[in-house]
Amino acid sequence: MKCPYCGFPETKVVDKRDADGGDAARRRRECLKCNERFTTYERVETSTLTVVKKDGNREEFDREKVLRGIIKACEKRPISREMMDRSVDEIEIELRNGGTKEVTSRQVGEAVMKRLKKLDKIAYIRFASVYREFADLDSFEKELKKLIRK
Repeated sequence: MKCPYCGFPETKVVDKRDADGGDAARRRRECLKCNERFTTYERVETSTLTVVKKDGNREEFDREKVLRGIIKACEKRPISREMMDRSVDEIEIELRNGGTKEVTSRQVGEAVMKRLKKLDKIAYIRFASVYREFADLDSFEKELKKLIRK
């Protein structure tokens, strides 16, 4: 593992713990040159999950892309990074357990909205307003009313 601070290729593991409920390993590493410490995560590599976009293009599922969307929606909200990471894990598990190696971008978006609705209503509305491309205030208001009724 290369040091992110000085680029030296040799590090030592100073602590290892399970992360994400045992689905990943968290390692604290120390650079043997500059002595800086940093954290790495190791996950089991699973089969490729392909996302079929609206225009028919296909791309590999990118958990970082999903995480960026959730982080943006949760900006300035009392949501920890750990909660956001856990949500992405749950979304990925849900999609992978769907019984197919291909999912639509709509399925990904709906899974994100479902998790955000449980996590934080404001983050949910933020994400929904972009995802559903609210054209006007009326469509935004309808979504708010649905959320309030539940």
